[in-house]
Amino acid sequence: MDHVARIQAEWARERPDLDVAPQGVIGRLHRIGTLLTEQLCLVYSRYGLSEGEFDVLAALRRAGHPYERAPGELAAFTMVTTGGMTKRIDRLEAGGLVTRRRSAGDGRGRVVALTRAGRELIDAAFTEHMANERRLLDALTSEQVGALEGLLTAWLGRLES
Repeated sequence: MDHVARIQAEWARERPDLDVAPQGVIGRLHRIGTLLTEQLCLVYSRYGLSEGEFDVLAALRRAGHPYERAPGELAAFTMVTTGGMTKRIDRLEAGGLVTRRRSAGDGRGRVVALTRAGRELIDAAFTEHMANERRLLDALTSEQVGALEGLLTAWLGRLES
C-alpha cells in the first residue's frame, strides 16, 4: 500500500459514509507533484536559483531575442503575483542575471531583459532540467508516458476552460 492508499483506508474506516475514491487520483497527483518539485528544485539549486527564479529566467529565454518581457507578462507566464515577481526580479538583477529599463513604447512601463550571464545560466540550467525530467519519466514506459500525457492534457483543458 502506498501513502495515499493508507490514508484512504483510514478515512474509509472512520467515515464509511463517504466515497474516498477521488483521493486515489487527487491525492496521488498531489503527492507526485510534491515529490517532483523536490527533485526539480535540486537542479535549480545547483545553479543558485529558486523554482520561481528559474521560471522567470526560462520565461525570458523563451521570449526569443532580445530575451525580454514586461513584468506583467512575466507574472502571467509564471502564474505569480506582480508583488512576488518584483522580489524575484530584484534578486535576479542583484545577481547580474537580468536588467530592468523603461519601455521604449511606454515610458511608464518597465522591461526586464536577460543579461548574457542570465542567458548562459538558464541555458545550462534548462539543459540539466530537461535531463532531470527525462530521468524522472524513465520510471514509466513510453506507452505509459503517452497515455498519462493524454489524460493530463484532456483534464487540464477542462479545468482551465
